[in-house]
Amino acid sequence: MLWDNNEDIKLIECANDKRVIQRHLNECREERRPYVFVTNTMTIKPLRRLLVPVSMLEEETYKAEICTYIARKTGAHIIFLQANDYGSHAKQNVNRIITHIHKVNERLQKPADSEDSSTLTGHPITYEIVLARKDSFSLTQESAERQRDFQHDLLILTASRDYGLDDILFGPPERKAIQRALVPVMLVNPREDLFSLCD
Repeated sequence: MLWDNNEDIKLIECANDKRVIQRHLNECREERRPYVFVTNTMTIKPLRRLLVPVSMLEEETYKAEICTYIARKTGAHIIFLQANDYGSHAKQNVNRIITHIHKVNERLQKPADSEDSSTLTGHPITYEIVLARKDSFSLTQESAERQRDFQHDLLILTASRDYGLDDILFGPPERKAIQRALVPVMLVNPREDLFSLCD
């Protein structure tokens, strides 16, 4: 079942079947909003911990606004799973997201009677950084494999930029993660004009 009534986040409820999941992934390729997959094999729990894998790709930073918004509204703790690469791109992406978190936390600490219109309400955002065992190319797979290690309630992934031959033949990494996930999976498309979540 697809819930789509002008909401900020698209919710896709479906069977844990690769053809069904892939059909929904194909339909959401141009989606500007984040979209969440909930299959019949997942458990929905209150959001207390978010797992956010961060690879070397530039578009990983697009998840900053979404994960901070969810954490601010729910009080959830963010776990950044940083890719274990030789280069420093994944670390730089994590640092960019953390810079965004610090700015949001500063705005949260301003007094409510402040004349500054940028004051926010919600929970202070807490986070931790965990270095992954694998590199950027295997990060999505690792996040699906280590679910019990992190005890998270939502997995936030970036969808593939384009489907290569391997993705067409064997399925993209996000589909495999959805099939293996024990909790809902939120996907963000790699595009700069993402929909901003409203307060």
